Amino acid sequence: MIEELADPWMARCESALRERRGGDRRRAAGGGPDHQLVFTDRVLVTLVHLRLQLPHAALAELYSVTRPTVTRAIHEIRPLLATRGFAVPDRPGIRLRTLADVFAYAEAEAIELRIDGTETQVRRPKAGRPGRKAFVSGKKKQNTAKTTTIGDGSGRLLWSGADRPGRMHDQTAMRTEGIAEQLRLHPRVKAKVDEGYRGLANDFPDQVQAPPRKPKDEAPLGERYAWREARRRQSSARICVEHTIGEEKKWRPLQRYIGRREYYAETHAAIAGLVSDRAARRPTRRRTSTELVLAGQPDR
Repeated sequence: MIEELADPWMARCESALRERRGGDRRRAAGGGPDHQLVFTDRVLVTLVHLRLQLPHAALAELYSVTRPTVTRAIHEIRPLLATRGFAVPDRPGIRLRTLADVFAYAEAEAIELRIDGTETQVRRPKAGRPGRKAFVSGKKKQNTAKTTTIGDGSGRLLWSGADRPGRMHDQTAMRTEGIAEQLRLHPRVKAKVDEGYRGLANDFPDQVQAPPRKPKDEAPLGERYAWREARRRQSSARICVEHTIGEEKKWRPLQRYIGRREYYAETHAAIAGLVSDRAARRPTRRRTSTELVLAGQPDR
């Protein structure tokens, strides 16, 4: 990762210096004051902050620097982590950066996607600010930011984004981001979703599978048992995306984000890319069949 981020960081620093100078450098390369934190330490400080959400002042004490130095380092490295994209299982060096990349990959590899949404508690806007109620989630009854996550059948993270205020419905956030359009462009891609995406399943009945509808109360007992079993099987096949979200939630900022809300999307993208790196190295899990088999060979 150090090698991957070094060149973009140097280019970003040189671009900022050139803009501040208003022209080319006037000193030889290496002139001027040195950084209080070398590049490797800047990456480590950012990773510790993303993992544990420690205050900048605490990190400054650990590295014997000032708080603004830590803040500057995090604001330099975090955007680089956020733009890395998501690792592809069994394809080292290839990363998925857009929804179009995810759906093209799923279509080429015949992967059935799992899609779900999650919410993270964020700071409440001050009284009197416009749009203050937009972050109040009807489900959580608190200020949240909503995110859509896409994984595969082995619970590996392929994409996470579409960050929207908590008041927006999961399906609306998905349509706003363009996931419905990607389903139209890739008719061979299939996905499993939960009850919250019922409208999407109605629009794409051959591609999107939602839980079966509950039969009426006067339905025969056998039909209700069949519905319960079908719902259990669909939930069992879809639950891996919940495990994917659980991996992201192990990082403290995605449990309760206490930073500025305008940096939440960037923070989430940086964490999701790091989670995908670890998930991509996990081997594909093949579950045994649930069909009945003989316990032993019959006597002859």
